[in-house]
Amino acid sequence: LLPGMQGCSSTSTAATVPAKKKLRGTKGLFLKLGTCSRTLFHIVNREFGVSMELEEKASDPLAGGILQRGHQCGMIWGASLATSAESYRRFGKNSIASEKAIRSSQNLVTSFSNQTQCVNCRDIIKCDASTGFGAFKCFVTGSFFGCFSLADNWAGEAVETANKALQAEGKYCINNERNCASEVAKMMGADEKETMMVAGFAGGLGLSGHACGALAAAVWLKTLKGMREDPDFELDKVSLLKAFYKESNSRILCSDICGRHFNSIADHENHLRGGGCKNLINALAQA
Repeated sequence: LLPGMQGCSSTSTAATVPAKKKLRGTKGLFLKLGTCSRTLFHIVNREFGVSMELEEKASDPLAGGILQRGHQCGMIWGASLATSAESYRRFGKNSIASEKAIRSSQNLVTSFSNQTQCVNCRDIIKCDASTGFGAFKCFVTGSFFGCFSLADNWAGEAVETANKALQAEGKYCINNERNCASEVAKMMGADEKETMMVAGFAGGLGLSGHACGALAAAVWLKTLKGMREDPDFELDKVSLLKAFYKESNSRILCSDICGRHFNSIADHENHLRGGGCKNLINALAQA
């Protein structure tokens, strides 16, 4: 999905393009774990030979397109977290790992879009899951069940896409380590790995310009921190969104908030160095 591409096809359906490789047991795992974001997070982690149970569970609020708001499908957020974690394991805390995380997320967004012709949850399930009536409609119409097939079809390709992106050769800028999502993480006291794990969220997830990656990072990190203190922790969605919307003037798309798309990782970093999104990042970290 290239910068500047917004919205989804109103007639799109899940899994319109067959995946290159299917992974056995995906539907059963989805049913067991309960959310699309955790399912893809777990699957990609498993294929990389690691387990991150708490971090995976903390991704639940990203399902349904960030707090059930219908933005980017939780599967992409989950896959991005796992791939960025692998980037940290392979390359450490440096600009290469950060760029690999963002580029991997770009490729994951493109791969997912090729499957569905869109990236937004609301356009896939054709419901507004943020309301009780919308969630009921999704259940009655069976929209949610299409997500099981989509996960089944995309999981294998997501793993393949992640691997290829991490293995790809390329030139890297030695100073490109700053991005909106990682800046939020640092301000929230996240460790090096967690800071790198959200790097792929930058610029609306892989610089795609969709719903704010800094918001998604705050959602995941606040949930993770809360669950470490209390296994039954529930994120205060209302307070977080109130703080976010106050600073973003009720806008949630990165391209709307910034008034532009970012053409490169360096372009995004220059935006931050110039003070862009500073107040929004501060508000999210403190919410």
